[in-house]
Amino acid sequence: MLDARLLKLPIASHQHRHEHHQIVVGVQGEADLSVDGTGSHLDTWKACLVPTEARHDYRGDNQNHVLVINLDPYTPAINTPEHGEYERLAPLFERARTLDMDNRLQGLVQFAAAEFDRAPKNDGIKRHLAASILHCMAERLNDSRKVITNRHAVSPDTIRRYIMENLHRKITVQDLAGVACLSVSRFHDLFRDITGVTPHRFLLQTRLDQAAQLLLSTSLSISEVSYRTGFSSQSALTNALRKHKGTTPSKLRFGEKVA
Repeated sequence: MLDARLLKLPIASHQHRHEHHQIVVGVQGEADLSVDGTGSHLDTWKACLVPTEARHDYRGDNQNHVLVINLDPYTPAINTPEHGEYERLAPLFERARTLDMDNRLQGLVQFAAAEFDRAPKNDGIKRHLAASILHCMAERLNDSRKVITNRHAVSPDTIRRYIMENLHRKITVQDLAGVACLSVSRFHDLFRDITGVTPHRFLLQTRLDQAAQLLLSTSLSISEVSYRTGFSSQSALTNALRKHKGTTPSKLRFGEKVA
């Protein structure tokens, strides 16, 4: 069973639970829901997912209108073709959550609400538009999980190990993205989200840290240290240390602490 309707939530707080999954989508004004103790504030860019049997409180402001979509997880029967559709939507209701809608999904919701208002007795339109909204939400949830999987593929320790193994040669961001099996742009964004620095800055920092360690703990010439840590020349290493650590190779040799 799938049904949908436009509702105006009461101003005074109400509470109930039901034996079907439910999505409450903001269409106009604002509303507040609390699902099993987890609060959710709805406006026209948010939707709240309420799993079956979850206790929820709800109230809205004077202008609120919400699109409510109900989905019974027990029908149709598991041996019917329609059940496959419900299986694809099941991840939406693993837990209570609030979803942020992008421009396209928000536009679809507003279009559906207008059609519901235009043809309030046309249950066929309501079911089809509600199903479209649910499937779009499920697809976006799946996409967000792929991003999380990609985040797990971006391990700073793995990237650092690759840099250290190839420290003496030229390394590009494309090389690092290849280690994570991601495009350069995706790798750049995810790596910066995880570490707080760009891949290029991380690479430079790793080179400088290793150069400082060699200068402090070995008698290698500055030129040799430059080569081993991937700098094109002694002056390139000197300039980088001065700019990013406020010191020089010679000062480090006399035991000055790195900034």
